[in-house]
Amino acid sequence: MYVKFAASQTDNHMKKIIILSALISLTACSSGKNDNSPAQVGMANPASVYCAKLGGKLDIVNTNDGQVGYCTLPSGEKIEEWSLYRRDHK
Repeated sequence: MYVKFAASQTDNHMKKIIILSALISLTACSSGKNDNSPAQVGMANPASVYCAKLGGKLDIVNTNDGQVGYCTLPSGEKIEEWSLYRRDHK
């Protein structure tokens, strides 16, 4: 009777180990976050912000090479936004 009891305890212990191992394996496989959303930009374009700070109006122009931003200042001067930014931030 003692031998049968010891064998039964060993079987239960092994079953618990196998189940625990399986659960850990499944958890490890499914814990990765699958996020296909595009990354968000956390900062505004400094040249565009500078244009607005000066009271300018920003115009985006589509060209063959992409988009270009032009700042029209209150004085009427129209300048590419990054040229303005670099000119005033030397």
